Amino acid sequence: MRTSRRSCIPTLPARSTEGRAALLVLLGAVAILAAAASLRFGSQSFSLGELVGSLFEDGQDTVRRILLYVRLPRTVAGAAAGAALAMAGALIQAVLNNAMASPNVIGVNAGAGFAAMLVAGAFPAAAALVPAAAFFGALATTLFIYLLAMRAGLSRTTLILAGVAVSSMLSAGIDALTLLFPDDAVGATGFLLGGFSGVTLDGVAAAGWYLAAGALLALLLASDLNLLALGEETAASLGLAVGRVRFLAILAAALLAGGAVSFAGLLGFVGLLVPHIVRRLVGTDNRWLLPASALAGAGFVLLCDVAARLLFAPFELPVGIVMSLLGGPFFLGLLLRRGRGRVYD
Repeated sequence: MRTSRRSCIPTLPARSTEGRAALLVLLGAVAILAAAASLRFGSQSFSLGELVGSLFEDGQDTVRRILLYVRLPRTVAGAAAGAALAMAGALIQAVLNNAMASPNVIGVNAGAGFAAMLVAGAFPAAAALVPAAAFFGALATTLFIYLLAMRAGLSRTTLILAGVAVSSMLSAGIDALTLLFPDDAVGATGFLLGGFSGVTLDGVAAAGWYLAAGALLALLLASDLNLLALGEETAASLGLAVGRVRFLAILAAALLAGGAVSFAGLLGFVGLLVPHIVRRLVGTDNRWLLPASALAGAGFVLLCDVAARLLFAPFELPVGIVMSLLGGPFFLGLLLRRGRGRVYD
């Protein structure tokens, strides 16, 4: 008798459906509170009453202008980028079976950034092409690293080393572009560090189709990714088209990472740190891990962005610096507590 796919999906019995659902609600509440903080705090802080009241004012008062043209675009961008990069990290880790394989570590962000800067420099009047270029850059980089690792002998170490090497070359390419297109070099620093200063709703909307398509595809693949975690031979014996699932998951990750990089720059640590923490909370079932990662990623980036505005106010740090300062030591602490170099249960 043939075993059904659903019965073979790995789950953790200790984590009940009710418990996981409660965690999703909690993560959603944290993301909403982080969004409220993002709207309130900055070089000039407002109460929630002032923000709500400004929406019903007919005139263009200061609070209304700041809310609609500065705080709201920044909050939407932070939530979208955090959710997208966290989901992309979870997807890449599932496809490559390596918890260290995040978009920034293996060069996916660098590929998206290189393509985005190339198009922005070569075609400055075609801003609408930047999200598409970032997507194709992320997709090409992911496929190249995967094929390179397969040729050299697919292993966790090989994947990381290949990603680091490709990321270094792409970073050099980005530096070269800032010299070849000096008019764009002024904004290059903010792009390379990652941040939301000057982001607009139009910029986020241009990448919105890529983010929505990537998120939808990721959620549709969640059960198949659970089967893939059983091993290629076992998954294939259960009727899973392993090659197709891997490619579609890489495609979804490229859509998410490329779309986020197009307006947020090269943010690091989200795709590495967030899925790792969420996995410890909800388990390895991707049907729960992917949406939980999205909510946690949105909240994490928004809180980091608020900290970037307030730490040295009225001066503002790029949010990428704050994320590295917080994410690096915290992730090292997680690894030390895990012990013996293991990063998966």
